[in-house]
Amino acid sequence: MMKTIAIILPAYNEELTIVDTMKDFYGICPEAEIYVIDNASKDRTNELARAAYKEIGCKGRLLEEPRKGKAAAVRKAFTDIDADIYVMADADMTYPASDLPALLSPILENKADIVCGNRHDSGVYKRENKRPFHDFGNNLVRKLINILFNGKLEDILTGYRVMTKRFVKNYPILAGGFELETEMSIHSLDKGYSILEVPTDYRDRPEGSVSKLNTITDGLLVLKTIFSIFVKHRPLIFFTICALLFALGALAAGSFPVIEYFQTGTILHVPLAILASGLSILSMLSFSVAVILDGIAASHRFNHALQLLHWRDN
Repeated sequence: MMKTIAIILPAYNEELTIVDTMKDFYGICPEAEIYVIDNASKDRTNELARAAYKEIGCKGRLLEEPRKGKAAAVRKAFTDIDADIYVMADADMTYPASDLPALLSPILENKADIVCGNRHDSGVYKRENKRPFHDFGNNLVRKLINILFNGKLEDILTGYRVMTKRFVKNYPILAGGFELETEMSIHSLDKGYSILEVPTDYRDRPEGSVSKLNTITDGLLVLKTIFSIFVKHRPLIFFTICALLFALGALAAGSFPVIEYFQTGTILHVPLAILASGLSILSMLSFSVAVILDGIAASHRFNHALQLLHWRDN
């Protein structure tokens, strides 16, 4: 039975590249359904995409998502589109459609739940990327996530991904914007999905096309997402560290009143004694929270795994 493939192209002000991107993917995979998700564009993206559907004759349709942010656009696509395989790519011609067959192959052979395009394998991303801080940010995010979630991914932030229906329909998108790829990678690792990386090419945006990324703003958002999911998924480590820091503070503050009491029989540094007591209480509370939240996180992972055991593609 032929599997249906949905190619999802979130687009915000991509009038210079949207038509070429659609043609590129249609030329490589004409049987696929191409969905452009217009994310409240203020240029001619919507108009040109509608015209391209008639010109190319490809399957699929234009979807509109008024809420700003790539995550909102992809959430719209995952909710409204029913397919066997989902391809996510950018609408700016940075990800060549010629790499799609290699990305599709492991999914079609049931070897993976999600296949990610690895831009770093050949060093092409570093050569083409004109924003060196983005390369630094990518490496930082990759190392943090691989350490926290015991992963071996090389390109955490790639926007070129092929996913099974099983993964898509069991993935609640909570991110707000360009943190989507980070959240998706963490969800995959934390919930035990099978992930493969395939080397892909990467091209910088064509002249005149402006990136929506901001090195500092989006970098902070990604780190905020890592911190948030670290707290949610690895609370035992996080709150135990907090408990240890409070305990060390309590020992440091309380040592003076204790020594003073044994030497003089009185406590002159009463504020330090009160501080030590407060820090001790915070330490015990933090460890209690660590144990409780770790149990809840483990329960969530168990329930998700149980849900997947009963999952059936419709």
